[in-house]
Amino acid sequence: MKKSKWNELEVALLVLLAVCLLTGAAALRRQDDLQQKMIRLHVVANSDSERDQALKLQVRDKVLDFTEQTMRSAESREVANEALRASLPEIERMAEDTLLESGCVDSVEVRLEPAEFPLKAYDGFRLPAGEYMALRVLIGEAEGQNWWCVVYPPLCMTAASDVAQTGIACGMEQEDMSLMQEEDEGYQIKFRCVELWEQLRQWLHK
Repeated sequence: MKKSKWNELEVALLVLLAVCLLTGAAALRRQDDLQQKMIRLHVVANSDSERDQALKLQVRDKVLDFTEQTMRSAESREVANEALRASLPEIERMAEDTLLESGCVDSVEVRLEPAEFPLKAYDGFRLPAGEYMALRVLIGEAEGQNWWCVVYPPLCMTAASDVAQTGIACGMEQEDMSLMQEEDEGYQIKFRCVELWEQLRQWLHK
């Protein structure tokens, strides 16, 4: 009797694994599509001190103010990518000037490079974990808590009610927005399966 119960459990686990693998494979394709259409924003504070965390937010606000209009006029991620790369020195100077205004002499390094992001929920949308192209703003020693969002499409400062319109205007599909805005049935399972796929993929590449 006990053996029979274990066999049933094993079969159930195998079925669950198969479903997750199939769901994860489909969700991973959708995630890869999202990654090719987005540029994330990653601002890292010098430290976890109250002052450094406040300065991080000041720098974040300046970067978002600077990039928002440029990103809204970009017709594709490729165009947005070129505009950001050309603006890296200016963004760096602007961030350092923002710090100087508050009496901070920390240096700032700004990069446009691939980076790993966790599953994150924002006002009006959420994004699966994975590797995205990112505008990274590293303040001082860059050892403090960080701030994550999306610079293209410019969703960080977009009202929740306008997220879909902004995303579609920047080349995203309705299916992308439905998944991001939790309108896609089973999105939690799909996002979790994507995370499992990512963990497996990273483990296999070690």
